[in-house]
Amino acid sequence: MLISADNLNFGFNGGSLLENICFSLNEGGRVGLIGGNGEGKTTLIRLILGELEPESGVLFRKNGMRLGYLAQSGGYDSSNTVYEEMKEIFREDISAINALREVEEKISRSDENSAEYRALSQKYEALNNRIAARDSYNFEVKIRTVLNGMGFESVYEQPICTMSGGEKTRLKLCRLLLEEPELLILDEPTNHLDMKTLFWLEDYLSAFKGAILTDSHDRYFLDKLVTQIYELENKKLSVFKGNYTKYKLLKAEKVAHLLKEYEKQQEERAHMQEYVDRNLVRASTTKMAQSRRLALEKMELIEKPALPPTPPRFVFSYTEKPYERVLEIENLRLTAGEKVLLEKANFSLTRGEKCAIIGDNGTGKSTLIKEIVRGKNPAVRFGRFVKIAYYEQEHGNLDLNETVLSELWGRHVSWEQTKVRRILAQAGLVAEDMDKQVRMLSGGERAKLALAVFECEGGNVLILDEPTNHLDLAARESLESALKEFDGTLLFVSHDRYFIRALAGKILELEDGNATSFTGDYDEYTAYKNSVKAAKTETHRVPAPTISAKPEQKDGYYRSKEERAADAKRRTRIKKIEEEISALETEDEALNASLSAPEVTGNFALLTEKCNRLEEIKSKLDALYAEYETLI
Repeated sequence: MLISADNLNFGFNGGSLLENICFSLNEGGRVGLIGGNGEGKTTLIRLILGELEPESGVLFRKNGMRLGYLAQSGGYDSSNTVYEEMKEIFREDISAINALREVEEKISRSDENSAEYRALSQKYEALNNRIAARDSYNFEVKIRTVLNGMGFESVYEQPICTMSGGEKTRLKLCRLLLEEPELLILDEPTNHLDMKTLFWLEDYLSAFKGAILTDSHDRYFLDKLVTQIYELENKKLSVFKGNYTKYKLLKAEKVAHLLKEYEKQQEERAHMQEYVDRNLVRASTTKMAQSRRLALEKMELIEKPALPPTPPRFVFSYTEKPYERVLEIENLRLTAGEKVLLEKANFSLTRGEKCAIIGDNGTGKSTLIKEIVRGKNPAVRFGRFVKIAYYEQEHGNLDLNETVLSELWGRHVSWEQTKVRRILAQAGLVAEDMDKQVRMLSGGERAKLALAVFECEGGNVLILDEPTNHLDLAARESLESALKEFDGTLLFVSHDRYFIRALAGKILELEDGNATSFTGDYDEYTAYKNSVKAAKTETHRVPAPTISAKPEQKDGYYRSKEERAADAKRRTRIKKIEEEISALETEDEALNASLSAPEVTGNFALLTEKCNRLEEIKSKLDALYAEYETLI
């Protein structure tokens, strides 16, 4: 046993935070620690680390236990390069190898029959056994395996002090993995990791020999790694066997069972009390009534189970439906400074599709989202009646100096205050939050406010950049559910694979400057990627599935000469319609702009002429868009 707690209690400033906490963590255990924001997860970790002392109860730690801890911002500063820093972990191994070489050299110069030779031979054997036991010769292999897996393969010689905060956190995790502690405590370890690194870390930790306790909001990670869930809720800790998905089932069963037992006892007590009330004053039944009253008094009351806190609730809706073709990207070139992120990228979205954009860090996912939302690039075209709502990862659209209430109300001044408050409350912001400045909110609270603002935009095309950041598990699942029910179009960037798996029916992968569209859900996509990876290992070629930069094309479909001619005619007509639409929309904008000019408003005949022309343009545009929709 590494850690055990028995009736542990802890609080701050006279208030209780953790009550009667009991658990035991054994060698090789795999535990996921979950709970809402403010439930005490970080406090429990600090108690385990010894940074805090319990007010009462017993907390046992194994003597001499090697413990490693990764905080959310767990980086560190060093003037060493990345590789030098990792070599420091194996100082004892390197010293033993160097000592062995020195002994080898001395043995080669000594007389085989001398006492010196025998002493050196004994020392050589002891060093050799020690090196073999520690697997010292493979220290460089271990370093390279972890560094490459965590995405540091090209920065071995970079000084750590020049790295970003996220990189330092990842590097701290590398160090912990190489140190191989008996208990590894990880606080949100999947932050700052791209998909490829996440999969590598999961595989590495699955083979990790020590015990793991992880506080994580990554449900996919919890499902893959843990065999027990510790849930903190209402100051109590409950232990569930299994991964996160299993926990959800067991938790629902537990709450239902406890509620049923409570209601059964309440019903029984009500019947007994009714009997006592009716029969206590009757001479013939007084004794029986007194007996039941005594039984009522002695009955051990079942406490009403505390229902889980009400999660945030979101509803996404719109008033106007767009045309079938919502978004078309053709030959897009995307850069960040001098770096080319995408070259000749092609991609399209139709009404009702839900598409996830995935790729490694630095491939341009957020940059692509911003370029689409900006709407100024001629390579990006939107369909008719498209209304975009955009959720920004860093919440840059929020005014930090506004209050929570005024931040939303100021965007919808015609709404009643009660409506605004109701929307904010549904998003999980309580009455005490309404007069807080936005800058005073926690990361989770700010994310909920941004989602409330986003919800009220009424977009029929929702574009989201890392919407689950800062949200606890309940809020993530609530957002997930709302987006599932949304019947409009969805384009989003996320590192939350559970979120992607639940929503996406299409994947846009950014890799090596290319944008590749995959028609299928996340499981189908990962199955294909795994088959390609396996094929590369076996040096065999695997035929690609339904995957192309233009998903509407049908690979391998034979077309006759007449069909090809008809297709060419169709494309020519589409191009002609697009040119006509562009010219008419330009004329429409110019006419609308001229209607406010004094020389037009003062000339009734000219004003009538321009209005009639606007009606003609509208009729022509409607006809052209209808024809265009049938052709595409």
